Amino acid sequence: MASKQGVKPLPQSANPPQQYPSQRSPHQLRTPSNRKTIYDRNLNRTRTSELSRASFAYLFSEMVSYAQKRVTGIQDLERRLNEQGYPLGLRLLPLLLYREPPRASLRPIRILPLLQFIHGPLWKHLFGRPADAIEHSSSANNEYMISDNEPLVNQYISVPKEMSQLNCAAFVAGVIEGVCDACGMKAAVSAHNSGTEMWPGKTVFLIRFEQGVIEREAILERGG
Repeated sequence: MASKQGVKPLPQSANPPQQYPSQRSPHQLRTPSNRKTIYDRNLNRTRTSELSRASFAYLFSEMVSYAQKRVTGIQDLERRLNEQGYPLGLRLLPLLLYREPPRASLRPIRILPLLQFIHGPLWKHLFGRPADAIEHSSSANNEYMISDNEPLVNQYISVPKEMSQLNCAAFVAGVIEGVCDACGMKAAVSAHNSGTEMWPGKTVFLIRFEQGVIEREAILERGG
């Protein structure tokens, strides 16, 4: 019977192989030399910062071009723009409430304070001015409207004649919808062309709250 022979270790080289630094993973966050990331910044640092209109026009036109790929029609394009704005609304609500004075930093729980928040602080943060009007539908108790006579998002978009019904402010409608959902008031928001002789680019944002929100509003109103 053959005897077992032990495996001899290989002799170590006097010059070990050179080790090269591993490549950075494309998903790995880069850390600045001061070891601080964007999450270490004060949330009020960029409170008064503004983006140039030229930069905004370029970025938004690229967003519209991206959303326009593989769409089946105008409604599909507006839906994709709405979906792009929705996450922004979810994140803007806590940020803007954090920046409000202590007495005004409470999350809205009623419809009217929510609409006033959208009409005022949200619009001022996005466009530098409040919206133009808030209205309540006379035919449906769950429908409210916020009007903007000159939506900034439409000023730099050239819409072809065959797509005249397109309203790129559907992106802003998605932002409004995200804010409503973040407040616990589920709603569907859409943007509609409502031009007049004085304001040809006027857009109305139609906010349809779910019936449960209206029922809760009635309960809160009875309770004072």
